[in-house]
Amino acid sequence: MNVEEIINIAVLTTSDRCSRGEAEDASGELAAEMVKTIGGRIAARDIVPDEAAAIKEKLLHYCDTLKADIVLTTGGTGFSSRDVTPEATAAVIEKAIPGFGELMRAEGLKKTKKAVLSRGISGIRGNTILINLPGSPKAVKESLEAVLDLLPHSLKMLRGGGH
Repeated sequence: MNVEEIINIAVLTTSDRCSRGEAEDASGELAAEMVKTIGGRIAARDIVPDEAAAIKEKLLHYCDTLKADIVLTTGGTGFSSRDVTPEATAAVIEKAIPGFGELMRAEGLKKTKKAVLSRGISGIRGNTILINLPGSPKAVKESLEAVLDLLPHSLKMLRGGGH
């Protein structure tokens, strides 16, 4: 896959406050901007509350109906009882990609020990790669920077292009 090829990307922000209009979705906006550097085109961008059913419904729509190449989530990866994005993601993926989470946390550790507190996961459903990002703009930037250049090659592999 060449950088010139369009990569259809869906960005889902999981946040009670953003979904109620009480906070701006800076993290989703940042993720949407960053993917442009790899030929990303935003096919969908939504905000849902921290509810597993709502998150799962959007993820399934992005993967199965929109056929997005990549789905990025932001938020809901922490420790509170409302942080359920990894669980909702696990319910829809068919294969795990542990390396993305490992790399994002390892790169984050270079800046703060708190990086290990993100429970974000990544995986594959059909021909879609799903990646959970943390909720803060700073953590989104650092995490996405860690894996962004791997995404075009990952899509090529997913489509049978080999290593």
